[in-house]
Amino acid sequence: MASSKLQSALQQAANSNDKSSAYTQILGDLTQSTFGTSDEQASSLIAYVDALSSSSLGIISTKPLLTSLIQALASTPSNVKVKVGAHIAEQLQSQTASFEEQNATVRDILATGYEEEEDWSKAAQALQGIHLESTQRQVPDLVKVQTWVRIVRCYLEDYDTVSAETALNRIKNSTGALQVLEDSPELQLHYRLSQARILDSRREFLNAAAEYLNVSFSRAVAEDDRLQALSAAIKTAILAPAGPPRSRMLGKLYKDERSTETQEYGILEKMFLDRLLSSEEVDAFAGSLAPHQLAVTADGSTVLSKAVLEHNLLAASKLYDNISTAALADILGLKDSKDGIAAERAEDYAARMIEQGRLRAKIDQIDLVIRFEAVAGLPFTGEAKDLRLWDLAVQGLVEDVERYAEGISGAFPELSAEGMVNG
Repeated sequence: MASSKLQSALQQAANSNDKSSAYTQILGDLTQSTFGTSDEQASSLIAYVDALSSSSLGIISTKPLLTSLIQALASTPSNVKVKVGAHIAEQLQSQTASFEEQNATVRDILATGYEEEEDWSKAAQALQGIHLESTQRQVPDLVKVQTWVRIVRCYLEDYDTVSAETALNRIKNSTGALQVLEDSPELQLHYRLSQARILDSRREFLNAAAEYLNVSFSRAVAEDDRLQALSAAIKTAILAPAGPPRSRMLGKLYKDERSTETQEYGILEKMFLDRLLSSEEVDAFAGSLAPHQLAVTADGSTVLSKAVLEHNLLAASKLYDNISTAALADILGLKDSKDGIAAERAEDYAARMIEQGRLRAKIDQIDLVIRFEAVAGLPFTGEAKDLRLWDLAVQGLVEDVERYAEGISGAFPELSAEGMVNG
C-alpha cells in the first residue's frame, strides 16, 4: 500500500490549480526515491497511476506524464515491471486508441518482466496486446517481425507450439515481413530455428531436420550453437520415417565433416550404412531426446522405437534375399503380446512400408516369407533374377580387381613400369 505521505501529495495534486505541474513533481520524487522493498515501489507507482487516471487532466496533459512513468518502469526490478506494467495495460485497455504508443511501450516492458521471471506464455500474451496493424500510428515492418518472432520464441519456451505456429504464420502471410527477413540475417535465423522447433514438435521430423541443417550453416551463429543445430538435425532425421527421402537426408548429414563431433555420429553412421541397431545403442540415443520425441503413438509404440524398427527392417532387406516373418520379428525385437503375434506384427510393418513405397519387397502369406527386391525392376525369383545377380557379381569383381591394380600401381610405380617393359 502507498505511504500516507504519497497519498497526501496525490490528494493535494488533485485539488491543485496547476495539476500538471503537481503530478510532474510527484513523479520526479517517485523516480528518484529509494524504497525499502520492490513491493513498496510497485504500490507507490500503482497509486500514482490510479490518481492520474481518475484526475480531471485531459489526454494531452496525461500522455507525457504516463510516458515518463513508463520510461522509468523500464529500469525497475522484474516484479515491479510485472505488477505496475499489468496495471497500466489494464487501465489503457478501454482507451487504447488514445494511448497506442504508451500501450505498446508498457506491454513491451511488461513482457520483459515476465521473461525475466520465465513466465513465457504471459510474456507472449502481453506482446500480443500491442496493436501492430494500426491506423493511429505507423509501425515499421521490422518492428512487426521483431515482435512476432519474440512472441513465437516465448510460446516455444513453454512448448505451446500451437500458439507459436499461429504467430509464425503472421510472418509467413506478410509480404513486408518476408522482405525484412531477407534483409536481416539475425531475424531470419530466429525465424528458421523457430520453424524447425515447431516442425519438430509436430513430428514432421524430415522437414525439421532440413531446417536445423540450414541453421547449422549460418555464420551468424556461434560455433557451439551451430554444432547443436547439426545435432538436432541428426536426431530428427533419425526419427523420420524410413525411406528414400530420409536416406538422402542421412547421406547429407553423414558426409558433413562436422558430424563426427556430435554424440549422435555412431548411430548416424549405422543408419546411413544400413546396419542393424542394437537395443543398447537405441537406449543410449533415447537418453538425449526431448519428451515429445519419445511420445507414444496411436499404435502404442514410441516415435523412436518405430523409426528404429523400420530402419532395421530396411537393413534386413540389404542382408537377406528372403526371410521368414518369424525370423524377421526376432531381428526386429518383436515379442508375442496382447497386441498380436510377433511374426504377424513384423508382416504388418513390412506390408505398410511396401504400400507406402518405402520398401521394395513381396510377401508370401502362404509360406510366411518376405522376399526382398535385390535389384530394381527384376523379378523376385526366377532365372532372370539369378542371371542378373550373377552379372552384377562378376561386374563387381572386375571393378574390385581394377581398383586394386590401380592402387598397387600408385603405391609401387616401379612394378608398373617393369610390367610395361616386359609386356
